[in-house]
Amino acid sequence: MSRVLVGCKRVIDYAVKVRVKPDNTGVVTQGVKHSMNPFDEIAVEQALQLKEKKLASEVIAFSCGPAQCVETLRTALAMGADRAVHVTVEGTEYENMQPLAVAKVMKKLVEKESANLVIVGKQAIDDDCNQTGQMLAGLLGWSQGTFASEVEVDGEQVKVVREVDGGLETVQLSMPSVLTADLRLNTPRYATLPNIMKAKKKPMEKMSAADLGVDVSSKVTTVRVAEPPVRQAGSKVESVPDLVKKLKEKGAIA
Repeated sequence: MSRVLVGCKRVIDYAVKVRVKPDNTGVVTQGVKHSMNPFDEIAVEQALQLKEKKLASEVIAFSCGPAQCVETLRTALAMGADRAVHVTVEGTEYENMQPLAVAKVMKKLVEKESANLVIVGKQAIDDDCNQTGQMLAGLLGWSQGTFASEVEVDGEQVKVVREVDGGLETVQLSMPSVLTADLRLNTPRYATLPNIMKAKKKPMEKMSAADLGVDVSSKVTTVRVAEPPVRQAGSKVESVPDLVKKLKEKGAIA
């Protein structure tokens, strides 16, 4: 039976309008609402469904970042995860942290927890990297099922229906495996008030990246962050001749 490790990244809430810092070094995070990455919520839900079907023995939620990540992990525990692991990374080290560093931290946790299935969101909505799951599978030498919209576990085999550009692709994996959750995999459950209260008593282990022997310093430097240019307002025309006239005036057609 699988022991499942699930990634839970803390990101700026999807409903918040993101603002660039005045010095163009990044985006404003102070005083801004944060929540669990929506794709990671789907990953947590999938792990819980596997446990409910007696296909997983334990669900361990994991987050890497500052002290506020505890709130994100409490959400996963309230949804039904058994316990949590918080790997602390603070300040500029966290702001500049790259997917490869997260994958290296997760690799150490997989070995420490003897997990044989990892589920993460296909991407985070803040950086949209879509790299951590693939890098982790590469570091571990495990099979991977990315962009999963359907998952079926049968013993040591996992059938994954993947969302690809041309439609759907079905792959058969041998465990241990890394899965990345797509939008249509499931609908995450809401945490009920009793479960939110119970989550406060569930175990949460805290450690640093250094405790795991992982260097999380970034090898990439962000030169500048800027908002996209404001789109110019369009105009309406009454007829096709008017449209042709406008296009000629703008030099779009001869």
